Amino acid sequence: SIVNGNLVITATKESFGGRDYTSSRLITKGKRDFKFGRIDIRAALPSGKGVWPALWMLGSNIDAVSWPACGEIDIMELRGDLPQQFLSTVHYGPNFNQHQYKSGAKGLSGTDNFQDEFHVFSMNWENNLIEFLLDDVVYYTVTPATINGTYPFNNNFFFIFNVAIGGNFPGNPNDSTVFPQQMIVDYVRVFQK
Repeated sequence: SIVNGNLVITATKESFGGRDYTSSRLITKGKRDFKFGRIDIRAALPSGKGVWPALWMLGSNIDAVSWPACGEIDIMELRGDLPQQFLSTVHYGPNFNQHQYKSGAKGLSGTDNFQDEFHVFSMNWENNLIEFLLDDVVYYTVTPATINGTYPFNNNFFFIFNVAIGGNFPGNPNDSTVFPQQMIVDYVRVFQK
């Protein structure tokens, strides 16, 4: 939904289609993809055991080469039970059985968490270079030298924004998880030369 000019992705505990939760995923595949530039996403994130918000990208050639050969760029993904820290990760490899990834973590100090206020998750993306930033400060860099194998990150990519519930990364919700949970996105900006 759109609330006060912000995109709000809400995860709710409710039965639907044989599942126990509902949420949303926005995807630009087939509508708009990008190659290189600066990407800024200002967002406030949900929290709670089993909650998994993500702002990420997949290679536009996924239908031709499959995952992970197409490449995946996770600008931000957070385990809801660790609301003070998020990861930026690149996934790659020739096929599912040879999947590899490289990841950098960034946390907040003190008792602050990413649900309390908006932060800007960014990526400077050039040929053979990805820099991940939080609030305009670089904290993790990926180059072909970082990768053990083919570097798929010089191709076109599309966006996916979602709040998943459960899965291998965050585990399942438990009795401490409060619903509904919301990821609030103030803006997505892509700057290209």
